[in-house]
Amino acid sequence: MTEQPSSHWKPSRIESDRLEKLKTLKEQNVEAYPARVERTHTTAQAINVYTEHRNNGGTDETAPTVTVCGRIRRMNIKGKIAFMHIEDQSGRVQLFVRVNDIQEADYALLKDKLIDMDDFVQARGQMMATQAGEISVRVVSLTLLAKSLSPLPLIKEQTLDDGTVIEYGEFNNVEARYRQRYADLAVNRDVREVFIKRAKVVNAIRHFMDGEGFLEVETPILQPLYGGAAARPFTTHHNQLKQDLYLRISFELYLKRLLVGGIDAVYEIGRDFRNEGVSFKHNPEFTQIEFYKAYIDYTHVADLTERMVAHACMQINGTTVIDYQGESLDLTPPWKRITLREAIKQDSGIDYMDHLDAVSLTQAIRERGGKVADGLTWGRLVDHLLSEYVEPKLRQPTFLLDYPRDISPFAKRVDYDDFHVERFEGYIAGMEMCNAFTELNDPLDQEQRFLDMAQMYASGDDEETPLDEDYLRAMRYGMPPNGGFGMGIDRLTMLLTNQRNIRDVLLYPHLREEK
Repeated sequence: MTEQPSSHWKPSRIESDRLEKLKTLKEQNVEAYPARVERTHTTAQAINVYTEHRNNGGTDETAPTVTVCGRIRRMNIKGKIAFMHIEDQSGRVQLFVRVNDIQEADYALLKDKLIDMDDFVQARGQMMATQAGEISVRVVSLTLLAKSLSPLPLIKEQTLDDGTVIEYGEFNNVEARYRQRYADLAVNRDVREVFIKRAKVVNAIRHFMDGEGFLEVETPILQPLYGGAAARPFTTHHNQLKQDLYLRISFELYLKRLLVGGIDAVYEIGRDFRNEGVSFKHNPEFTQIEFYKAYIDYTHVADLTERMVAHACMQINGTTVIDYQGESLDLTPPWKRITLREAIKQDSGIDYMDHLDAVSLTQAIRERGGKVADGLTWGRLVDHLLSEYVEPKLRQPTFLLDYPRDISPFAKRVDYDDFHVERFEGYIAGMEMCNAFTELNDPLDQEQRFLDMAQMYASGDDEETPLDEDYLRAMRYGMPPNGGFGMGIDRLTMLLTNQRNIRDVLLYPHLREEK
């Protein structure tokens, strides 16, 4: 028996067998993990060059020679002939191996089963088509690139009568898939496709913003003072500076400083961190886009938003009408727009403007069968009405306009009263997708809002918004009127790839500690 690794790993019977094979390879002076690799074509490129060759009248005798690399996903050794399928990111191609075509030592690796399923190999040979018509590589050289010591989870395929291929197998534990995303990606092509589309979503948004004249920038992740959103931050400490710092919860205040500096339109795509609950649509760290543009208000931001989302959807799916969890959604602009007050009144029967203090609004909610805790602020009660009565019903794209000032400390007042500000949230499929404002640019008003928020919420409250004196100093130099926006890339990807759980669009979602 080969010597076992000195770690917490306790090899299974199959793993122990592969360790023995690794020992045998070393004894035969076969490098199981060589440093040099050759590849002239991906598997997809190899198939394409052969197809083009045949379409131009070429024969197998004159077909191009390629060198391909990939992981063995299927293998069938029949005496002096072996068939294998190898897979790389672009797809799969079959390897046709005959004992007379390659060196005896190379074929012995297959015959003696020293090469296994899941190993990575390099194969060189002339392209061909088998008698069954499958495009293949007639292998003349086979090299082991990486020995797999642990077998990947077994995934089986079944083709339905309509031609649909479904995959099933032993790797169906959701938490195991999240913890071992590397294995999940290796065996589930659908999972890989989700993350390829996620990258395309980000690229599509970046392309749209650049085309609209925005400048992409980067702002600090470690901040001496968090702000720009209502959320509890993660705290860390800089040893050399002896300074507590916060992982940012928003880009907002740093991006708006740039407007003061004369950059009229800025955006950032990056990570935010919020020390809050985990759910099917929340993760402690998430990717967000925020943008701020001078000389526009929230109505113009809404126009930009619906065009941006429609553009991304078109780039990913080729249409702005999509299926999401069995529901047809039309993301084509323009989207529905309704005030928050009117939406809450329609769906709950409560006009919160008839109950302008927390006690009265609490009583009104309870009279209609709602359950709310004692001591909630008036703003949080309004937010409760939104989340309980309105949000689940917002299926088609909808902008909710004009939020109470108490829960929107950075927005300008509406023209028609002193209670509401020019803010909207965008909802699709019952999920909040984005948040936007006609941004406050009066430094004195902004300072008073900070002070009001401090009085409203006790220190340490999740909704606490600390006063940022440097931000106020920037505003006092003069900030142009502007509109601002934030949207989670993760939720947008959920929507555009038809995934219900945010963990399915995060390569490495946050999980409880593994016991």
